[in-house]
Amino acid sequence: MKIKQTAGRDQLSGLADEFAKVNDDILFGEVWSDDDVISPKTRSIITISVMIGKGLLGSSFTHHLAFAKENGVTREEVGRIITHAGFYAGWPNAWAAFRMAKEVFDDDTINHGGYFGMGEENKAYAKYFTGTSYLKTLTPKDAPQAVCNVTFEPGCRNFYHIHKAKEGGGQILLCVEGKGIYKEEGGRKVIMTPGSVVYIPSNVKHYHGAFPNCWFSHLAIEVKGEETSNQWLEEVKEEEYLEDCKED
Repeated sequence: MKIKQTAGRDQLSGLADEFAKVNDDILFGEVWSDDDVISPKTRSIITISVMIGKGLLGSSFTHHLAFAKENGVTREEVGRIITHAGFYAGWPNAWAAFRMAKEVFDDDTINHGGYFGMGEENKAYAKYFTGTSYLKTLTPKDAPQAVCNVTFEPGCRNFYHIHKAKEGGGQILLCVEGKGIYKEEGGRKVIMTPGSVVYIPSNVKHYHGAFPNCWFSHLAIEVKGEETSNQWLEEVKEEEYLEDCKED
């Protein structure tokens, strides 16, 4: 996905126009946007690792930490990246990097889930997800209608599945935070942002999840039907998922 960068022109216009053009149009517009082989997340890991090694731990490093977070690097991952780099780049560099990463990543799992909150890690269904998801059940167990808030970390999506029913059934998704995708096998695709609503008919093979660089939360509302059940199927391959996330 192409990155539109204007920082160079915003800060250097009239002083270093050519440098600003190379920064915005070449470095970010071409190099960072070339995700056919190296994903944005991997590029962020490379960049922060090189910066730790070079001791470039100023405001630019903070920016790239935040960019890494947007590209799907988690709090746990950045801790391990800095630890690994510390053995090669030196302990003082690692300590400096940790202090800055703590500021950027301390809220990594806070304030997600929209108005309803993200709930607990969805361990019961973890085997049907690529990445980590969180589940908050909003209705009591004896309620006639089940409503849950499901939160996906960046890049997380569930496996292909089918809401089976003899009659009626299916599911309704209502996005409450972030950006995600709903995709039917060989068919309909919906890019979901806050307020987006998707009705999933029964007996349709599909998956849904977050975009690679964004958290995503949706309400999941089960539709009543006869002889309803969920059938979990195969994992969605990385290349298929990334292709689906490309916006027209």
